[in-house]
Amino acid sequence: MKLSSSARRALHAVLISGSYAAAARHAGVSQPAIAQQIKSLEQHCGAALFERRDGYLAPTSFCEELIVLTEKIDALEEQAARLLERRHSIHTGQLRVGLGNSMPGMALIAAFQREYPQVNLSVTLSDFAHIIQGVVEGQLDIGVLPNVPPDERFVRETLIHQEVVAIAHPDDPVSRFSRLDCEQLMQVPLIFRSRGSSTQALVDTAFRKAGLKPRARLVLDTRDGVYEAVANRLGVGFMWRHGTGRTDAIHRIAVTGMGPPCPESVFRLVESQDPVIRAFFVAAKNFRRHAEVLRPR
Repeated sequence: MKLSSSARRALHAVLISGSYAAAARHAGVSQPAIAQQIKSLEQHCGAALFERRDGYLAPTSFCEELIVLTEKIDALEEQAARLLERRHSIHTGQLRVGLGNSMPGMALIAAFQREYPQVNLSVTLSDFAHIIQGVVEGQLDIGVLPNVPPDERFVRETLIHQEVVAIAHPDDPVSRFSRLDCEQLMQVPLIFRSRGSSTQALVDTAFRKAGLKPRARLVLDTRDGVYEAVANRLGVGFMWRHGTGRTDAIHRIAVTGMGPPCPESVFRLVESQDPVIRAFFVAAKNFRRHAEVLRPR
């Protein structure tokens, strides 16, 4: 015999109320219906569930053991109901994501959209400073950035580790090198990002540690602008190794002194409770498990 939800409700109602009449009023059913539920349970169990004491129905020791289990069943059913409700709200939700690099964020968004195709996603591509500001001020629900600063306001999930590299046109003489140092880079036209870029912050630090003060031929606001400038042979630029999914011939070259690979992470505010945001973090954890193809080589 399965313990139906109606039988559990009758059992709990009698336990709380102390009589069939009061239990019927509590459960919103007839008194005979309550009495029949309890009688059927007792017949199946072969044991009494209640005994009359001072005019009230008191639970037997067997009933108390059974109640412990039925309360666990009720709690699990409630959890399942909440999970189903969250799933429904995810399918009809909205999400605002800020990316510092096109990749790996776009790949993660694609994975999330395959799981939740009805979620309305808006994506902002901007520099490091603006993505941080957007999340802090609530203009963005989620950010994806390298080197997210330690901040108690943020919850984060690392996707991959990657380093900043130089990028050069295949016809540029430096493209034959697999590694360059800052002194060699001083001999070529350089393309920099504007302030607020995490890429440029690391480039500036590397040159400063080398005791060098480079002058850029071009300073551009966007990573795509830098990439296009390199593609048009205007000089050597810099980007995160896996910052784009493009597969053209632009060469990525390691740079001595640029520092070790840095974590690129998904982050949100600690107080964010939206189920869509939490679902995106689950997708990020799954993405990390299958992201070996994006790890530095």
